[in-house]
Amino acid sequence: MSRSAPSKPFLSPEMRAFLTRLHFYIGLFVGPFIFVAALSGTLYVLTPQLENYVFRDYLTGATGEAQSLERQVNAARTYLGPDASLFAVRPAPRPGDTTRVMFADPTLGESETRAVFVDPVTLAVKGDLVVYGTSGILPLRLTIDLFHRHLLLGAIGRNYSELAASWLWIATLGGVTLWALRRRFDAARTKRTPEAGARRMHTTLGLWLAAGLLFLSATGLTWSKYAGDNIDALRQSLNWITPSVSLKLDAAVLTADPHAGHADHAAHADHMKATMPAPTPGLPDPATLMDPVLATAKAAGINSPMVEIRPSKSADKAWMVREYDRSTPTEVDTIAIDPASMTVTSRADFDTFTIIPKLIRWGIDIHMGIKFGLINQIVMAVIGSALCVSIVYGYVLWWKRRPAPGAPARTLIQSWLYLGTLSKLCVLAVALALGLALPVMGLSLIAFVLIDGIRWRLDKVRHATRRPRTAPAE
Repeated sequence: MSRSAPSKPFLSPEMRAFLTRLHFYIGLFVGPFIFVAALSGTLYVLTPQLENYVFRDYLTGATGEAQSLERQVNAARTYLGPDASLFAVRPAPRPGDTTRVMFADPTLGESETRAVFVDPVTLAVKGDLVVYGTSGILPLRLTIDLFHRHLLLGAIGRNYSELAASWLWIATLGGVTLWALRRRFDAARTKRTPEAGARRMHTTLGLWLAAGLLFLSATGLTWSKYAGDNIDALRQSLNWITPSVSLKLDAAVLTADPHAGHADHAAHADHMKATMPAPTPGLPDPATLMDPVLATAKAAGINSPMVEIRPSKSADKAWMVREYDRSTPTEVDTIAIDPASMTVTSRADFDTFTIIPKLIRWGIDIHMGIKFGLINQIVMAVIGSALCVSIVYGYVLWWKRRPAPGAPARTLIQSWLYLGTLSKLCVLAVALALGLALPVMGLSLIAFVLIDGIRWRLDKVRHATRRPRTAPAE
């Protein structure tokens, strides 16, 4: 009985060699950045309970009937002094919790505010801390978060996390592709090679983590600077924008349908900044309006106990009240309220979002480990820690398989030169497209090629000088 002819491989040996060399370069040069991002991200998702325990004295108050928000705000003002600029208030979400009265502070970083923790029952001030963003994380997790995002180096440090996110998905897909091409030979080869154990662990972890790593890469890129700007531009062109409320108070808004006006992103972004000036003289004291604004919001359907109230800073702006519970079920509705008439002038309800903004919201929340509670934390921690282990085994594999001293260098350029003309053009086209879409990856690829080119050239010179010379004729 004759054997059937072997099927033609999906990729040529030359393309396989090129992908192998590219996968190696990503691991060698970008692996440390991915490792740091994975480790810090794992620490971030594992520390909510630890942070709540460390700062429990700030977060817990007496049980009983809560006093008015006006009195709670005034207690915080008394604590900080009359010059403090009120930014927002988060009423105690549960009995026994404290209310956060947040103030703008120009000395703090972007999206950071100074929160005074007030016992809503006794009006005792439990202290003040710097809190960050919508998540409201406290100093412990804020430090981990800043390290995860930019290594505590500010704007320039953001390039590290963007570099990691830009290459992670390519490394993942490349590894899966190489495994698929090699799997029929693995059983025979892994028993004979000294690096079999490290290769098996690196490959197995990569395959099990593949879907999670692609997810982390995609959601991480939405937060990045340069790739994130390109993603935002794409969303704009496809009308995948997350709706937001309009804070403008003019005749057009006040007479419009209460469910209209979701497109004023500039006003929303301005209102989000924590470096606002003090309220304009002549405006009503925002403390006196806190309780009626909250009552209006509840009557308008803001029913989550996790709510934030942001007063306006000028007479032509509305107050903003938003939910910030991003667990399941997601409650992130936002409304704008005219403080003079106590009417809703604009709203953005999560239920009315199209599918893409919802998926983006859920994806980010899963990435942060807050969507599904403890289960979400455990899953993300497992993915992050397993990725770290896989990277370590990748370096072990590289060390065991390193060329002997004096052996010819295996370079990316050399692998590319062995490709056919069509394959070369395809590789260049893909590299150009990805470099434009993901600029940090594009610049790093240029760096790879320069280093590789120098190494390739030096290797050629080194071997040329070692060639034996022909003996002269007698």
